[in-house]
Amino acid sequence: MQDRVLSMVGLAAKAGKVVSGEFSVEKAVKEKKAYMVIIADDASDNTKKMFTNMCTFYHVPIYFYADKERLGRAIGKEMRASVGITDAGLGNTILKKLNNE
Repeated sequence: MQDRVLSMVGLAAKAGKVVSGEFSVEKAVKEKKAYMVIIADDASDNTKKMFTNMCTFYHVPIYFYADKERLGRAIGKEMRASVGITDAGLGNTILKKLNNE
């Protein structure tokens, strides 16, 4: 079965509405450009804690989904532990799909 969430993340990446990697996602959250953040399930506990605290502080929805390899492949890159969606419309669609699973 095809993974709809990762398909939407890939679509957002093609539209140029994705930031990936720890520093880029952190910058987008702090500049209030990130609509939502997805962290890989197999990311380090340190990474999960840092993003959980940051996203709570800045009121950005955070989800833990997939693994680093699948998350990276979805956006056409190598392994990624963190991805930020910077478009509200695409972010809403991904949020709906995440909440349905």
